[in-house]
Amino acid sequence: MPRVAQSISQYNGSAIIAMAGKNCVGIAADRRLGIRNMTKACDFKKVFQVNNDILVGFSGLATDLQTLEHRLRMRCNMYKLREERDISVEAFGNLVASMQYEKRFGYYFVEPVIAGLRADGTPYLMSSDIIGAQCFKDDFVVAGDTAETLFGMCESVYRPDLEAEDLFEVLSQCLLSGVDRDCLAGWGATVWIMTKDGVRETHLKGRMD
Repeated sequence: MPRVAQSISQYNGSAIIAMAGKNCVGIAADRRLGIRNMTKACDFKKVFQVNNDILVGFSGLATDLQTLEHRLRMRCNMYKLREERDISVEAFGNLVASMQYEKRFGYYFVEPVIAGLRADGTPYLMSSDIIGAQCFKDDFVVAGDTAETLFGMCESVYRPDLEAEDLFEVLSQCLLSGVDRDCLAGWGATVWIMTKDGVRETHLKGRMD
């Protein structure tokens, strides 16, 4: 029986959602690390806090994910040393896109999702493809193997100006319902909620089959 061709971006499996609320943002990701249909771990980190105003999640190839995260952290540290301030979320979005475009002839097989708060406290959401083409949204962005299902769930239940607790509930239900229909993602989830008062990280249990 011939093997069905699969994108290298789906090799390890992933599912990520970022949403904007009322002066808050949230980002949720599954915790599965696999090699195609074989699960290797269920505690793999895909979302990282850059500073008090920025969260970034990565879907795609796990090795490229870790490489890009380390290089971005180095660039942000260099920016802080040079400018004597933390990088803003807008500048960080441009930094991610430019680093991806630098590698356009030898891609990072990663699709970043960025959620953060601007200086005035308003939400900022951005996603990009593997060569850094940016997409800005006011409501939600999705990425990963099960993007179509996640998009449908978000369209069904998302409402503008959600408070932080409501945003947490919507994000959690969208992600857990979306990954139930995909064998390459799931096995638990991590949800981050960012407000002007701080960041909260919560681990969720999901289906383990």
